[in-house]
Formats: sequence, structure tokens, C-alpha cells
Amino acid sequence: MDATLLKESNVGYFTTPNLGFGSNPLCPHSPRPLQRVGHRTRTHLQKQVAETCPAVPGVYGMLDRAGDLIYVGKSKSLRHRVMSYFTSCNKQEKAGRIIESARAVQWETHPSEFAALLREQQLIRRFLPRWNVQEMPNRQRPVYLCLGRQPAVYFFAATTPPKDLISCEGPFYGATRMKHAVDSLNYFFKLRDCSQKTPFHFSDQMSLFELEHRAGCLRYETGTCLGPCAGACTRATYDSQVLAAQSFLDAFNDEPISTMRDAMEQASANQQYELAARRLKDWNALDYLYRKLVYLAEVRRTYSFVYPVHGFDGNHTWYLIRAGEVTESMVAPRCPDTFAKAKPTLKAWGSQLQNAFDHGTGRHSHTINLVASWFRKNPSELKLAFATSTAGKAYRKARF
Repeated sequence: MDATLLKESNVGYFTTPNLGFGSNPLCPHSPRPLQRVGHRTRTHLQKQVAETCPAVPGVYGMLDRAGDLIYVGKSKSLRHRVMSYFTSCNKQEKAGRIIESARAVQWETHPSEFAALLREQQLIRRFLPRWNVQEMPNRQRPVYLCLGRQPAVYFFAATTPPKDLISCEGPFYGATRMKHAVDSLNYFFKLRDCSQKTPFHFSDQMSLFELEHRAGCLRYETGTCLGPCAGACTRATYDSQVLAAQSFLDAFNDEPISTMRDAMEQASANQQYELAARRLKDWNALDYLYRKLVYLAEVRRTYSFVYPVHGFDGNHTWYLIRAGEVTESMVAPRCPDTFAKAKPTLKAWGSQLQNAFDHGTGRHSHTINLVASWFRKNPSELKLAFATSTAGKAYRKARF
């Protein structure tokens, strides 16, 4: 954010195309103008918001005296939401402390609450405003559970999933809990967890010389790793364990949960209470993970369609939701000519929806929780969804 622009805004507000928020890859319409008001005193800032902020859906951002974005939020009525920060009852709450630190407020209107939700998530991920994570212990940075990295595949957690993975699921929350889960899964399926720089030698791998390879850690000796670094297993044996691990990610295999629970109970029965406590942490992590995997698997199987969203300002949008994720968007056709132009895109969308076992994890994989939450809170919206094969019928029935 530019502090000089912040000073200019002390005398009113101005409009610039996407200054400060940047591009919006999931908005097929013209860029939304950004408006900003600012003042040194809270009273004058409140007055400017009341005079200029519209009561329509959108996202807003709070800026501090240096012009840095410190908080991002969304609302289906921007004016009412932003004005609530100034109320006396919020003075001691988080909202009151945010507005005390703010010297300017900027906002960007959107045609619908759903569009504003997508934009808010996008901006938080892009800017990581400090007040969007402070004093919110449940709002932690998302991580993804990944299965990959050849030649000896294993489980690992990543904030941004790399390419060429066998499988990936998420997002999940709680880095410490996910670390417990990743360690437990690699131990259970006997997959390695060492560095990519470690040389691997499968027992059926051809070699010019007979060399004795030694394990790089104690896991092979303790029976918790198949030992691909020591040539202790064939590639086929290792790959069979990878397939079993993949079935866990697909929510088809809950054996690690029951095994960990049995180990915890056995340790407790043997009065090995420290070991039982460690197994309890591992079990809690795996139980959370598996329940989330079952939930995500259901969302991915169920939510693959085109979702039409009405815009209050006439900017109606069709979103492609594939395997629970918002993948693409297009301007909703409103006449025969625009529908004819949309047909190639709809055909491409139809091709993307043909795979019944699609696991998603595309460019906007982080939207799956947002989509699931939206339809859980607004189940009637599912009635509007349609398949690409019935787009013509949906277009003709649309009351836009």
C-alpha cells in the first residue's frame, strides 16, 4: 500500500481500478473499482464511511498509518458491516482494536455474497493481514497432506502442494497436529521420511557392482520403514504400501486409526503412560485427519456442476465447481448470441466434469472448504446447480 495515496484520501475518497487488492482470477466481469476513505481521527473516518460506503456485497480492508493492509473482511452489506466497527459495544472487542489501529478503509463491491466470499479468501491468502490471524487460534494457516516425491514416495505436509504428486488432499489446519499425523502415517505404512538427497536402492534394482547399502536411520532397524535406502525391499513391495497409503487418503482405509487406538490402549494397560500419551496425540491427529478425509471425499463426489449466481448489479456469473473446488467462472449468458459464444467454454467444462473419480486439487484447491460451508449453510442454492449438458435449459429458465 502507498502511504502517499493514504494521505490524499484524508480529504475524501477516490476510485482506481483494483489499486491495492490486485487482480481477481475468479471474476469474469470488468475489474471492480476500489474506493478508499481515510482520516487521522476515528470520528471523521466513521463519518466518511457512513457517507460513501454502499450497502451492497463486497470486501473491505483496514489500513494502518503506514498504509499497510492489516485486516480483510467481507459482507453482504458493506456499509452495515464496516459501520459496526465503530459502535461503542465493540470498543473492547477485536473489531474495536482493529479500527483503533486503522487510518483508512477501502472496499471493493461484488455482485453477490458468494463472489465476495471467494475474493475475501483470495485476499487473505495473498496479503496475510496480521489481524486476520491474531487472536484467532482456530484460523491457522492451511496445509495439504501430500503423497509423492519419487523414487520412494512418502507422506509430507505442504502449504503449497508441489506438482507430480500421486495424491493430495486438504486443506487441513494445525501444523503440529498434521506433523503428528504425517509421522504416524509414514510409520504405519512403513514409508520413508528422509531427505530427497538420500540415495535409494531397491533390491530388484540392477547394479554393476555388489554393494552393501546401509540404512540411513534407525527406522529400518525398528521395523517402521521398508528400507528403500538400504536395498531391503523391492520396488513392487514398496509400491504396494504406497497403494495402501493412497486408499487412506481416499477415505477407504481406516486401519491406521484402529491400530493406533489399540497401541494406545495397550500402552495404558501396561502402565506405560508416557507412551500412551504420545499414542493419544497420534490417534487424535489421525482421527481428525480421517474424519476430514471422509468429509472431503463426500464433497468431491457430490459437488461437480455449474453454479449460477445472480448479481444484484446485473453481473450474473456461472461458476464451474469441479470436485468441490471453484475451478473457473464465466459471465452468465443473457441472450442467444452470448449463449452461442459460451458453448465452447461449456463444452470444455463438460469434459472436466466427466471423471467421476476426480480428486480436484487444481489452481484453486483451497476453495473446497468455502464451497462446502456455503452449500451447508445455503442448501437451497444446490437446486440452482446444473450439468453442462442442461446448460441450454438452465439458460432459458434463468430469471436474470
